[in-house]
Amino acid sequence: MSEKLYIFDTTLRDGEQVPGCQLNTVEKIEVAKALEALGVDIIEAGFPVSSPGDFNSVVSISKAVTWPIICALTRANENDIKVAAEALQYAKHKRIHTGIGTSDYHIKYKFNSNREEILERAVAAVKCAKKYVEDVEFYAEDAGRTDNEYLARVIEAVVKAGATVVNIPDTTGYCLPEEFGRKIRFLKENVNGIDKAIIATHCHNDLGMATANTISGILNGARQAEVTINGIGERAGNTSLEEVTMIFKSHKDLNIDTNINTQKIYSTSRLVSSLMNMPVQPNKAIVGRNAFAHSSGIHQDGILKNRENYEIIDPQDVGIDENSIVLTARSGRAALKHRLHILGVELDKERLDKAYDDFLKLADRKKDLNDDDILMLVGKARSENARITLEYLQVTSGIGVRAVASVGLLIAGERFEAAASGNGPVDAAIKAVKQIIHRQMTIQEFLIQAITKGSDDMGKVHMAVSHEGLLYNGFSANTDIIAASVEAFIDAINKFVH
Repeated sequence: MSEKLYIFDTTLRDGEQVPGCQLNTVEKIEVAKALEALGVDIIEAGFPVSSPGDFNSVVSISKAVTWPIICALTRANENDIKVAAEALQYAKHKRIHTGIGTSDYHIKYKFNSNREEILERAVAAVKCAKKYVEDVEFYAEDAGRTDNEYLARVIEAVVKAGATVVNIPDTTGYCLPEEFGRKIRFLKENVNGIDKAIIATHCHNDLGMATANTISGILNGARQAEVTINGIGERAGNTSLEEVTMIFKSHKDLNIDTNINTQKIYSTSRLVSSLMNMPVQPNKAIVGRNAFAHSSGIHQDGILKNRENYEIIDPQDVGIDENSIVLTARSGRAALKHRLHILGVELDKERLDKAYDDFLKLADRKKDLNDDDILMLVGKARSENARITLEYLQVTSGIGVRAVASVGLLIAGERFEAAASGNGPVDAAIKAVKQIIHRQMTIQEFLIQAITKGSDDMGKVHMAVSHEGLLYNGFSANTDIIAASVEAFIDAINKFVH
């Protein structure tokens, strides 16, 4: 009989700490829902005390998802834990993840303390968290470099204090797989009461061994793997969810199962990559664009004769179609529909027709289209029935002249036009829209991201607009960043104009 491996996803906490990968709350909710559909058991939603944004994200994610456990990170102090408990108040299933560094490096140089004091603080943190939630996870930061005997003392003490999960992180990615496996086995064999808690692994990839260390830990008794989509995370990243999941799916003789719906792996990977503006390296295992590509003639011949000659994973098992269809301006609706299906998006005929028209216009501008481009087109198609739409935009700007913009809006089918000048083309266009939409509204946040580095690629715009004390988020994407900005502004307006 197979044993259950719990998948703890920290994409929205550890993964989001990567510079340039920060998400707003709306985007975090989208990722959280995708993780729920993927079958993740625990979602680490954030570090609530770190910022109001993180606090609000944990609150919003707690409301948005149903069955996964929602976890909030804290340090080993009472205020952190209290704030985390408050952020988790709406979670159907909640967990506080508290802990402290246990290696001599951390004890001496980070805390200027000693082993006995750290042990006392660890126990106190777990007891404090236990006042708020039943499910408490304790992390022994830098456990990879912690003396095993002392680590066992700490783990035994926190389990006795009520910890339901004990997290053994290789925080610096230092351990060798055999060494890390021995550490987990030592805890299994030497900690009294360890059967009352689940041992978790949390491995970083500084030396390229995160997945190997995680697998070694699991084979030696750990039953929770802490992972991220695409292996994103601080420095060289974290253990990759898709790699751990597919290792056990491929090695059925190990008798370890996860709850992951592997056919949603690829679409989730693309979603995270797109929203975080973090391209997946082409040769990335499982989800890289070359993971199932065969250019060698010998390999192609072998694949055509029998897929298993060179593929140990069926691409369809992770949501990738075996047949690579390259989308160009000569592609038909069927090709676009096929690619959308692979990405996990289904459109009815009317919405597909609209998306196809936008696709042809974009394909004429770009040499080739990637999946990010296609997903952005779908995002535009989703709002096609909006009350207000942009019919046309004309902008005149340059060095030494004041920008002027003319816009045409369709509001419930009726055309309205306006023109305005401004401090730059976007400002002029926004002012023209405001002349038509007579509402008190203020742009609170305006973010522009290039999806990839090419000069002809689409730019993604997020605009947060306040109206009557509430904040509304608008999104758009276009190779014309001025048009994308106006469309994002209108998308936000549509959410409060009825």
